Amino acid sequence: MKNNTNTAVVLSEEDFELLKSFVTPSANDENPMSLAYELSRAKVVKKDQVPEGQVRINSKVTIEDLVSKAKTTVTIVHPSDADIKQQKISVLTPIGSALIGLKINDEIEWKMPVGLRKYIILEVSNPS
Repeated sequence: MKNNTNTAVVLSEEDFELLKSFVTPSANDENPMSLAYELSRAKVVKKDQVPEGQVRINSKVTIEDLVSKAKTTVTIVHPSDADIKQQKISVLTPIGSALIGLKINDEIEWKMPVGLRKYIILEVSNPS
């Protein structure tokens, strides 16, 4: 879940179409931090126009907890490729949907079982 609904969400056409197959974009969604809402406000561009450092499907992302300073690296993947042992997180999980479309230095927050957590995106590495 993003903490700033003004943060630009940029998605490739392929990622947008894939995500749209799981959820219908809706600007009227009751939860402005939902994936449906994020899709409704996303800027959709051709794959080769996605800015460097933007989180896409198959991106490896390093985030840092702004309170504990703990760092975590995950890869955002298609739901069928998710494997927590390999730190491959489905784009449909709260973490995956929070990160998709954001970029290095963006701050996000989402609800975890232990409460609301705030993170900053430190690194993004995208597949070729």
